[in-house]
Order: sequence, then C-alpha cells, then structure tokens
Amino acid sequence: MDVQGRRIHITGIVQGVGFRPFVFGLAQRLELTGWIRNTSAGVDIDVDGSPEQLRVFTSAIMEEAPPLAHIDDILITEREPDGFASFDIIPSAPIPGAFQPISPDVSICNDCLSELFDRHDRRYRYPFINCTNCGPRFTIIKDIPYDRSATTMAPFEMCSACETEYQDPLNRRFHAQPVACHDCGPQVWIEDEHSGKTIAHREEAIHQARKRLIEGQIVAVKGLGGFHLACDATNQAAVSSLRQRKLRVDKPFALMMPNLAVVEKHAFLSPAEREILISREKPIAILTRRPNSTLSRDIAPGQDTIGVMLPYTPLHHLLLEPATDFPEALIMTSGNLSEEPIATGVQEARLRLSELADCFLFHVRDIQTRCDDS
Repeated sequence: MDVQGRRIHITGIVQGVGFRPFVFGLAQRLELTGWIRNTSAGVDIDVDGSPEQLRVFTSAIMEEAPPLAHIDDILITEREPDGFASFDIIPSAPIPGAFQPISPDVSICNDCLSELFDRHDRRYRYPFINCTNCGPRFTIIKDIPYDRSATTMAPFEMCSACETEYQDPLNRRFHAQPVACHDCGPQVWIEDEHSGKTIAHREEAIHQARKRLIEGQIVAVKGLGGFHLACDATNQAAVSSLRQRKLRVDKPFALMMPNLAVVEKHAFLSPAEREILISREKPIAILTRRPNSTLSRDIAPGQDTIGVMLPYTPLHHLLLEPATDFPEALIMTSGNLSEEPIATGVQEARLRLSELADCFLFHVRDIQTRCDDS
C-alpha cells in the first residue's frame, strides 16, 4: 500500500469542544496512524495513510466536526510518512505569543440532564455534571492550550471512575477537561449571611436554599460566570425588597423558569421564541407577558414584556426542580449592586453582597472569568 504523510494545522474554536476525541475516533475508523495535540495556536495533526484514506480523513474533519466546533482555517502539507504504530492524543504544546479562541460555556446537554435525575446513575443529582458536549469552558480557563491543568478544575484530581471515562475513546467524557463526580469534584454549601455559619453541604444545601426561597428570602447563588441574586418572582414582598437592596429603581429583572410549560403559563410564546429558549446558548428571551400571570408586577415595572431564560447548568435544574410548594419562577439577576461588576469569588461575595442577600449558596470551583447570562 502506498503510504503517505500529512501535517495538518487547524485554527478556530477547536479546543474544549470534543475535537481531539472526534479526530481520534475518525483516525481509528479509517485505520490511520499518527497523533493529534492542542497547541496555543490551534490543533496540530500528523497522520499517515493511503492517499484515499487521507482524502476521506481531511474531508470528514471539515464535514463531520463536533457541533460545538468552528473551523476557521485548515492548512494541509505533505510530508514523508513517519511509520507510526498507532494514533494517539499526545500532550499539548504551549507556543509563546500564540492566540487560540476558546469555546463559550455550554448549557447542560440532554444526556447529562437525563443522568442528573437518574437514581441509578453515579452522578445522580451532582450539581457539576458535564461531558464533552456541555459544561464550563470560557469561565474556567486560565491559559491555552485548553487542558485541565490550565483550568480552575486543576485542584480536583479525578477519581479512578472519572479517569477511566476520561481515557476511554468510546465514552462521552473522553478528554472532557471539567469531568468530575460526587467523589472527586466540586461541591456546594450554604451559609447564613447574618451569622456567617455554614448551614449545610451538598444535597442538603440545595434543599435549604429552596426552603429559603419558598420563605421569601433572597439567596445569592454562585453560578457559572458569577453570582445571581435569586428570589420568588411571585412574591411581591421579596421582589420589592430585592429592588430596594440592589438600588434598582425600575430596570427589569431577568427570570428563570424550569421548563417551557411554565414559560407558556406566564408569557405568549411563538415557535421562533420557543427555539431560542431551548437553544444551547440558553439566552434571555424578551417575551410578551400574559395578562393573568401571577408574577410580581415589580419584575418589569410599566412594561408588558418579561425577560425569561431556562436553566442552563445542573445546579440551576436542581435549584428550580418543580414541586407543589416551590415558586414557578425565580428572579435570577446579577449578583451586584446596580452598576457594579458581577461578583465571582466567595470572599468577594461575602463582602459585596452581604447587604443584598439573606444567605449564600456557594461552590468551590473558582470562576476565572466573569460572564453574564447570554
């Protein structure tokens, strides 16, 4: 067989989107040998195979790339074959002064959401469940190339079960840098603002946060790119208190609702607006409010529209889990005093949000880059 070699350099959003696992699987399928690595300038591939295999390989890279990837440019040069014995993902290579765009954070995918509420799954109700197709990227990365060691997940050493998934080419979490579980990953806890004491950890912390929200309290929630201030959107006293504390005269508050059924109960929803809400960006959509909605009028004073988003992290889904006694909608506004930047750190939140919140739902994964909602 006529064996040739190719050197391929790819630029674009090709890190943190499952690109290396995709290329690895493609090479395995086509029985090619070589390697792939991240660099500070993109992705490099050295590959050996027949001319037809290489043609199919390069075409498939462009045509079958993961949905979160965006290829800006692909440079292919011929070279002599190196006689590789296998195809491997090799360690990343930093390149001083190089530039590499990073994927934005991605809302929880349907597979992870299913596992989150599956009693038989080992990540059942784990607030930081993620995989190659979803989870944090931009807000946790410290440096390029994108590897776990260059993110705020570096302090969390993977347990043997997570490590096995991370190394398995057939697993959805193959080379998913933020991969973690109950045993080895970040956890949540809740603190009372007035006493400063920890009230509860893990699942009980989420339960206590929900209890406080039912009671009309304001909860500061550490999220993906910063803190939210949350309260019951149907509780007039809670909404008025939040306006007074935040010094927000009449600017509308953003709302988070658990699902489309609840959204349609409070707002008119066109097919296009429905698609926008469920898209992976999970943006805030401006919707026309229904006249019979039970939401507080102080959410958007003097307006007939409301800004609504759906949960986009596993923690949000756990916090907004529908129940007979739980609010149908929460205000989820930025954790700051009006016109100030959103708070991101635990100590920063204790200092800056102590007059705004009644309690804090914290987690221990650091936010490297603050980021507001879409």
